[in-house]
Amino acid sequence: MPKLPVIKSKELAKFLNKIGFFEYHQTGSHIQFKHSDGRRTTISFHPGKDIPRGTLKAILRDLKISNEEFIKLLKK
Repeated sequence: MPKLPVIKSKELAKFLNKIGFFEYHQTGSHIQFKHSDGRRTTISFHPGKDIPRGTLKAILRDLKISNEEFIKLLKK
């Protein structure tokens, strides 16, 4: 299993938009994203700060995306 890359919250938000998620709610620094097929996730949005790897794993679990698929889509 490849190691997850370090990613900033701004990059993660762009990635989510690229794969079909849209922002549907924000409370403070937490943005909730939704996909048309019903998947949802919440990210803590602090531009310039890294997303911890454990948090990124949980987000990928919400998205139902494997680590390998995430890395592949991120590089596109």
